[in-house]
Amino acid sequence: MTTSTTARALRRQLVQHLVDEDVLHDHEVRRAGESVPREVFLGPAIYRPSPPPGVTVWTPTRRVDTPSDEWLRLTYENTTWVTQLDGVLAEDATGPVTGGTPTSSSTLPGLVLWMIEQAGITEGKRVLVIGAGTGLSTAYICEVAGQENTTAVETDPVAAERARKALAEAGYGPALITGDGLLGYSGGAPYDVVIAFCSMRHVPYGLLRQVREGGTVLVTLAGWGFGHGLVRLTADATGGAEGRFLPGYTSFMMARPHDRPPHSRVELLPGDERPSRIDPALVDDWSARFVAQLAAPSAERLGVGAEQILLDVATGSQARTRPDGNGGWTVTERGPLRLWRAVEDATATWQRAGAPHLSSFGLTITQDAQRVWIGTREGPGWNLPI
Repeated sequence: MTTSTTARALRRQLVQHLVDEDVLHDHEVRRAGESVPREVFLGPAIYRPSPPPGVTVWTPTRRVDTPSDEWLRLTYENTTWVTQLDGVLAEDATGPVTGGTPTSSSTLPGLVLWMIEQAGITEGKRVLVIGAGTGLSTAYICEVAGQENTTAVETDPVAAERARKALAEAGYGPALITGDGLLGYSGGAPYDVVIAFCSMRHVPYGLLRQVREGGTVLVTLAGWGFGHGLVRLTADATGGAEGRFLPGYTSFMMARPHDRPPHSRVELLPGDERPSRIDPALVDDWSARFVAQLAAPSAERLGVGAEQILLDVATGSQARTRPDGNGGWTVTERGPLRLWRAVEDATATWQRAGAPHLSSFGLTITQDAQRVWIGTREGPGWNLPI
């Protein structure tokens, strides 16, 4: 069996698995999954992570050093493969990297294809892709909507050039812009669909204005508390939008302009101590973490379990929790923002609503605010930082 024949068989096998798992339903999206050669977009190398627990060690794995059948097996796993760490492509790495922050990747195909289906992308719709990455998602969208209707933006010049070459090699020629995806690309507007393969703290108003009335925006909202929620919005005629969060657990790298501010080593300082009203480990829950982030949007979360740490570098505010030795927890707060108190209050609101998954949440964007709510737009909620 030739390499190309094996690749086609593996693509069909992957798509059939996604169909069997009730992930994919649309015929054209399934066809895209069976058509696009992911091996072209992985390029010459990927980073393979060490298994948890502990600090991740990323080992560059080069295609030329890997048997072809093993490379194709890796390619068609429904897995995200990191292709760039801290701005260094895997093919340029000189050895394993301890720690490091992924800055570009090939997202697991099942998620990308599911998002394309959830965004309602069909033939002839004008689509803006934010975060082209390796170009794989853009290629899928070219197959569904048509390359003449597809515009992609990638902020990293090296990743953009890599994606551009891969798209050309695979036979696709969409418009691929190197720039800040949060600004969109007015040259291709108005769009029927904006789909983001990165996370944002809020939806930029300038981006919304590039979407036609009734158009769709599919974006993962996130923040410095590492909470993530995928929301599908319908744009209105005033530059606003409204929609609901989708089921599941979707996360993406943060758009670089929205990433947390850099800081030196954290020094935990004395403050006011009191009993915590909630189990700090609750914040590790997917939906509770998002709620906590809504309550303290300017705080970076550094801790885990019973020992949570919240840090606001702008004001110097801090909060940290620890077990009190008697089955409860002590919180220490310092600075003008009472970060943990805000988290406690928001968590109580969420629990009174039945502690629902994010799929029970929605988002309303007006000219004045971007408000996440529980249940209905009249329900309890919090404004996003804009």
